[in-house]
Amino acid sequence: MNIRNWLRLATQQTAKNLKSRLQQHPDTRLEIPWNFAQIGMMIFPLIPILGALGIFLGLAGTCRQKFRQISRSPLNRGFAILSALLVITAILANNRIEAVLGLCNFLPFFILFAAFSSLIQTPAQLRQLSWAIVISSIPVIILGLGQQFLGWSGIDQLQPIFGWVLEPQGNPPGRMASVFMYANILACYLTIAFILAMGLWMEEVSCQLSVGSCQLAVVSRHNLPIPNSQFPIPNYRFLFLSFAVIGNALALIFTNSRNAWGLAVLAVLAFAFYAGYKKLLAAVFSVASTVFLSALGPQPLRQYLRIIVPAFFWARLTDEMFPNRPTATLRTTQWEFAWSMTQQRPWTGWGLRNFTPLYQAQMQEWLGHPHSLILMLTAETGIPATLFLFGLVGLVLARGVLLLANWPLFSADIKQEQIAALEKAENALVVNQKSIFISTNQVVCQDVRVTDRLIFFSYLLAFVACTLFNTVDVTVFDFRVNTISWLLLAAICGVCKDGIGNGASGIGHRASGIGHWE
Repeated sequence: MNIRNWLRLATQQTAKNLKSRLQQHPDTRLEIPWNFAQIGMMIFPLIPILGALGIFLGLAGTCRQKFRQISRSPLNRGFAILSALLVITAILANNRIEAVLGLCNFLPFFILFAAFSSLIQTPAQLRQLSWAIVISSIPVIILGLGQQFLGWSGIDQLQPIFGWVLEPQGNPPGRMASVFMYANILACYLTIAFILAMGLWMEEVSCQLSVGSCQLAVVSRHNLPIPNSQFPIPNYRFLFLSFAVIGNALALIFTNSRNAWGLAVLAVLAFAFYAGYKKLLAAVFSVASTVFLSALGPQPLRQYLRIIVPAFFWARLTDEMFPNRPTATLRTTQWEFAWSMTQQRPWTGWGLRNFTPLYQAQMQEWLGHPHSLILMLTAETGIPATLFLFGLVGLVLARGVLLLANWPLFSADIKQEQIAALEKAENALVVNQKSIFISTNQVVCQDVRVTDRLIFFSYLLAFVACTLFNTVDVTVFDFRVNTISWLLLAAICGVCKDGIGNGASGIGHRASGIGHWE
């Protein structure tokens, strides 16, 4: 066999394996765009150019199939009006060239939101997207750990291909940045990946517990012995997700981002409260309180706690790790300047990307943004445009919260599915008493709507965390994090628009997808 034939066969086999892992779309017209989007999201963090191509093809294919629906959406028309407002602010900007360039951080993502809110329709797609983001975060973590502890560095010649280069010891030095340009950008990305991984991990735990409960119920009903050697054991999904959750948490610590630390703790508390894990809630709250009091608590309690809590944490929280910073680099100074810009031009602002030259002229210090998205927008686009943007985003979140609160956890079709599954398990026991333990994963005995609700909750939590992160920082200038943030919002909007329980396009069964990444 010559090399050409071998390469052709290898390509065909790779394509076949990849296709088997892709999830089918409930609307056959959107099958190809959804496949491109899945592949794009898998490679997006590591190879942004190729990942963006896949996402763009998914966007273009969706617009082609659903253009009329997209153009008639009141929400999308709202974003069209907002786009016009931003263009007006660019025309009236202090530096028009910078303002026009700044539009690229917003207008294309409004189109991305409009398309993907029509492409993503079911919780099953949310689950698939979560897997893509979590899996692709693993090499990012590995590269970051190598950068931080092994002195790994990237090859400058490959930067045009990959779109990034590893800086030894991180950027700034001592803080993990991995494939991103700055530690805070990585911290925001890892916060999203950590929350989505937590959602999948809790779903897997729920699945394991449900299967075990189903087995015990059937076995006790038939008075059958339970072989100790055949209890359900953690599967590869549970092990991988445990590794992903721990890996993302460790990487978050090494970013040295106080915002990410706080949001990760709040996310764990939210998951524990949501699932009713009282012991986890108490444990996380106790640890977080101990660390917080060791940094900002009263004396002598603070001094005693610093004996147990490493200085790595309390010194960062009190800013003692980076003392004597210039006044111009402090967030409070930047916020005051941005607010003064807002007061001078409250209606149209100074224009996007105009904060940097104005701040540099006044403070003799270059800064890319004022470390607050809200203040940046009010200063650069004016108060009306800022309120309009946050109003549209808030509307989507409000719909998501309402859907979460009114999510139907019980319905006739689900109950019948559970009864059928239980009867199937019982019949299998009559034939072979050991079969229930051998075919654990084939027994469906959990309420699928509960796990779908959990996945949807993880998306709401991830986007809220990203929004809170941007109250004291700005991530819109990073193409990857900005894209993922808008995809999260589009996914929430898409499931809200499609509803739950609309046949093939409604709630997706956890195991009903044709192909999955897990």
